[in-house]
Parts: sequence; C-alpha cells; structure tokens
Amino acid sequence: MADNIRDDGAENQIKGAAKQVEGKVRNAVGGLTGDSSEQLKGKAQDLKGKAQRKIGEAESDSAE
Repeated sequence: MADNIRDDGAENQIKGAAKQVEGKVRNAVGGLTGDSSEQLKGKAQDLKGKAQRKIGEAESDSAE
C-alpha cells in the first residue's frame, strides 16, 4: 500500500511540475502576443500544477 501511495505521489509531482512549466510558457506567450486570455490560462495552469505537485509531495511524505 505504501509503495502505491509513494508511486502516486511521485507521479503527481512529475505531472504537476510539467503543468507548471506549460503554464509558465502559455503565460509568457500570452505576454509576448498581447493575449491576456492566454496569460490568464497560463497562470491558472501554473497554479493547478503547483497544487498537484504539493499533493504529490504530501502523498510521498505520508507513505514513509
């Protein structure tokens, strides 16, 4: 059970970090093109990624 939770935690950390990077890129592209909607979507995606990464960290910590 603990290994499964630890694996889920690692997976959430990786997926969350990827979402954060994608969100930062969208935000930057929106800024360069003047597309405020794209910037907001990028910021939202960055926050979702940060939350998912934190959940993964908590899952990994609780599995120890």
